Amino acid sequence: MCGSTEQAQQLALAIMTDELQQRKEIRCNGLLQVLAEEKARLMAERGMVFHNLDGSPNSRLRNAGFELPDYYGAAFSNQVEAIAGGYATVEKVWRSFKKSKDHADHLLGRLPFYREQDEMGVAFVSDRTAPHVEYWVVYLTKGKTENQHRYFDTIPNKGTDMLFEDMPGG
Repeated sequence: MCGSTEQAQQLALAIMTDELQQRKEIRCNGLLQVLAEEKARLMAERGMVFHNLDGSPNSRLRNAGFELPDYYGAAFSNQVEAIAGGYATVEKVWRSFKKSKDHADHLLGRLPFYREQDEMGVAFVSDRTAPHVEYWVVYLTKGKTENQHRYFDTIPNKGTDMLFEDMPGG
């Protein structure tokens, strides 16, 4: 599975099997799973749900040896990560991800750029001493391939969008 906890595995399954999913296949990637777990623990330790902890999401993957396509953004770019805090159940976090246009575009592959992303790692960390208690991280991306020459007119950047259960409209 794409996560080491039951909650992470359930979220991965929800993403893969959602009726609105535009991808034909999503494969679990062990490195992405480990990096998602590290990010979830870091968010819990710091009590923050923030994409740019110790670098951008794209930089985090590259620095760990995951090769993103050359056309993915660099500093402060995020075409790969979805995060949330404060959601106790898979159903609640998945519903919130789907309500967020940027997260839904990414996780459901609603844009051609995202539709090519077919490797995933998911993490869930619960820490009752941390402000949000529950921390969720999804890395869903495309790896660099030898014969990759695909370019897009627009490369989306999800920026600093994050999800909190108690925020208005959440």
